[in-house]
Amino acid sequence: MNREKLCTSKADVSSDSAYHCSTCHDDEEWSSTSRGRAKSRSLSASPALGSTKEFRRTRSLHGPCPVTTFGPKACMLQNPKTIMHIQDPASQRLTWNKPPKSVLVIKKIRDASLLQPFKELCVYLTEENNMIVYVEKKVLEDPAIANDDNFGPVKKKFCTFREDYDDISNQIDFIICLGGDGTLLYASSLFQGSVPPVMAFHLGSLGFLTPFNFENFQSQVTQVIEGNAALVLRSRLKVKVVKEHREKMTVQNGIEENGVVSTNIEKEVGKQIMQYQVLNEVVVDRGPSSYLSNVDVFLDGHLITTVQGDGVIVSTPTGSTAYAAAAGASMIHPNVPAIMITPICPHSLSFRPIVVPAGVELKIMLSPDARNTAWVSFDGRKRQEICHGDSISITTSCYPLPSICFRDPVSDWFESLAECLHWNVRKKQNNFATHGNGKWQYPFYMLGFLSFWLTSVVTISDVHSDYSLYLSDLLMAGNCAISCLPRVGMEEIRL
Repeated sequence: MNREKLCTSKADVSSDSAYHCSTCHDDEEWSSTSRGRAKSRSLSASPALGSTKEFRRTRSLHGPCPVTTFGPKACMLQNPKTIMHIQDPASQRLTWNKPPKSVLVIKKIRDASLLQPFKELCVYLTEENNMIVYVEKKVLEDPAIANDDNFGPVKKKFCTFREDYDDISNQIDFIICLGGDGTLLYASSLFQGSVPPVMAFHLGSLGFLTPFNFENFQSQVTQVIEGNAALVLRSRLKVKVVKEHREKMTVQNGIEENGVVSTNIEKEVGKQIMQYQVLNEVVVDRGPSSYLSNVDVFLDGHLITTVQGDGVIVSTPTGSTAYAAAAGASMIHPNVPAIMITPICPHSLSFRPIVVPAGVELKIMLSPDARNTAWVSFDGRKRQEICHGDSISITTSCYPLPSICFRDPVSDWFESLAECLHWNVRKKQNNFATHGNGKWQYPFYMLGFLSFWLTSVVTISDVHSDYSLYLSDLLMAGNCAISCLPRVGMEEIRL
């Protein structure tokens, strides 16, 4: 008996000290029950009996904070080191610690239609806002820009850089992209650490990730400079490629010490490690080989499956609407913390795309019995060959890409689904014709019956002088037929 009281008191202490989200507590009512049972909350939309305050969900994009006590005696082991507070995605907005002074303008290369918008934007940034504009050196090498004398004074104010040579990560306050989704992916590749806020204008072909139109760019850029904008944090993948570095050496005269003829030998001299920050997806495929790719996929050190097919896609929620969607995967909102694994043409009828938590670590290696090597690419770039002994480690990066929203994260995403991918576009089904009071009507059946009834009355009146008896019989038959019309009409419509 004393032991039961002791367990109950411990349960009460655990329930009181359990971690709860302060955001959830502001709008949800908590009620305690008797017999030492832990506190719980109602997740239903209807108010509780006797409650004066109606339960309402806020516009929070967080799920409800889970109750960490289970039944009268069980609870979650509390570890303060693992508690991490993440701001609600619905309230993520841009702000500046200091007024922005530098901006990186990324323009789609080899597109003549973007020359005029690029010039107008640069003139507005330099002359109207007195900002330092960074552009890529090869952009200014375009003959249409290099030979424009009127653009010369503005061009002299630019700061130029070269990809893979100059590090500008600590010099850029925010980024403006002119082009399609590829410009945003390119901007992400330039920053392997923290990424400045990105404002993307839709001047490309698809534009799923570019919500802004260029017609009124002045007011939109001004709002961003003033800090009046919503943000969506697009998670990225941290990828580490470890390669067994082998150096090919030719033995002199082609003869070894034991007399065996040899051409080339591979000598292992160490490992080569490369790291990438990926916004969309990591694609491992069979490359030019005609054989199936045969790669092992590990999750937190455990082998979960072997992919036999054309390859596998590991994507972020942002990348779920790209290559993964074409391979049959579901589309995930960017605010969902997850990693998607999608096979490419698997030689299996049961290999479905799966979603794993964002905190896991994936590792991809060639299977020991693989017939050929594999190839890997990162957002469609840096394509390279993967051999036996090489590994690809993938996890969620702590450096997301802050993309500036046109409205808010939810509205922009669904508008992109509708406008760019034509999600759930279908010709609408026609409704049935109705009266004002909502009852079904079948005008063609009614007209046909009335015509038959009048014809019968006229015919009988010509033959019999006293036709009242026949007329009453016809009226009764007509009432029965009218009552059966809805059923007959529905059967005709189904046919």
